[in-house]
Amino acid sequence: MHDLISQQRFSKTASHGRQQVLLVDDQPLSLAFAAAEIEDICHPIQAHSGEQALQLAASEQPDLILLDAHMPGMSGFEVCRRLKQDPRTAHIAVIFLTVLDEEVNEEQGLRLGAIDYIAKPFSPAILRARVRNHLLIQRQRMQLQRLAQFDGLTGLANRRSFDQVLSVEWQRLIKLQEPLGLLMIDVDAFKPFNDHYGHQAGDQVLEQVATAINRQMQRKHDLASRYGGEEFACILPHADQNGASIIAEGIRDAVQDLQIPHRASTVAPWVTVSIGAKSIVPNVSSSPKRLIAEADHYLYEAKNKGRNQVIAE
Repeated sequence: MHDLISQQRFSKTASHGRQQVLLVDDQPLSLAFAAAEIEDICHPIQAHSGEQALQLAASEQPDLILLDAHMPGMSGFEVCRRLKQDPRTAHIAVIFLTVLDEEVNEEQGLRLGAIDYIAKPFSPAILRARVRNHLLIQRQRMQLQRLAQFDGLTGLANRRSFDQVLSVEWQRLIKLQEPLGLLMIDVDAFKPFNDHYGHQAGDQVLEQVATAINRQMQRKHDLASRYGGEEFACILPHADQNGASIIAEGIRDAVQDLQIPHRASTVAPWVTVSIGAKSIVPNVSSSPKRLIAEADHYLYEAKNKGRNQVIAE
């Protein structure tokens, strides 16, 4: 799945089975004490300096950061400023945990983007409650973000995510002068399938087809999406025309190999797909709309020429 969607500021919670909290303090005893207080509600990781905190925040993508403001070398305020300036970490919630209690310090932290402020010495119960509450908010935010980015039925990127990724890749590949491939995919005779087997069976077919398509997205930047109804689209950065055609044929074969019965089809006795494949090198005088239009044109040709085939330039 494409970096922009797979990363989408999600933490590594899935790999640990628990939400992660990054604790940042130059005092080992303080780190150990805070970690012990919250380890039953999250997976704590520790950083002993601002530099280490920035590295871990980028690589581990924690759900929350507890950050000491008063550290030698790089202060917690500077760490927070850098976190919020880095697109990889700007989304991560920060709570300042410090002996500083002057209002000006609290104002500075909140102005830099922190969401809360806990003064040392802190109450263990207060620390746990704050961490628990902010982790709950984070889970809810991630759920909402996922609903906004992914199709509820198939689990693929939705049309909004497709448009976003295509625009980003277009601009990126203009600079690199590398090709951008696009596949437009349509499930053949889907309306007759729904009429014959029912809409619930039709939904199951879309899920199965989506899974088959997504399994062919084996390169880092590839993205499969549900474009609308029974139509899917795949963004293939760095794929030339031949490469896009090969991936398209792999998808067609994968769907056909599912051998989902389709008695209402005039194409084959099972569910099949038609695919239009196009690759171009983006340039400033054109736009992603041109790529979509050309791939859609080839899809139209594939359907007109009998379906269950790939048409490419």
